[in-house]
Amino acid sequence: MLKRTVIAHLKEHGHEINDAGCHTADSCDYPKYGRAVADAVACGKAEKGIVLCTTGIGISMVANKIRGIRAAVCTDTTMAYLTRSHNDANVLALGAGIIGEKTALDIVDTFLSTPFSNEEKHIRRVAQIEQQADALINNREIL
Repeated sequence: MLKRTVIAHLKEHGHEINDAGCHTADSCDYPKYGRAVADAVACGKAEKGIVLCTTGIGISMVANKIRGIRAAVCTDTTMAYLTRSHNDANVLALGAGIIGEKTALDIVDTFLSTPFSNEEKHIRRVAQIEQQADALINNREIL
């Protein structure tokens, strides 16, 4: 189970873990787990989150419904680097049925070690992402 491998790796490297579930390899309704991780990041209980499902797509959709969350599905380290440095992504989504363990661990390490660039264009774009999310939440039309 990829989740166990990621957790063991993170603990080995001194990261504090708050496991929001699921605790078996059985099929589950992943939205509640994606929501729990996104809520923890959004309210400041966690700096970053990692969510997994078979593809990473569904659980990233769930996480991205929470205000302040910028979740990205990454299938390689380039994506992990760019989503952190350009988008200041705060939740990493992995597809356990898509990538292998070594690739997943390399992605996790890259995601967690890459800082946001703080370049003006990226700050502006992240602000626009948040503005659009707020407008949708508040049911306002944006152009």
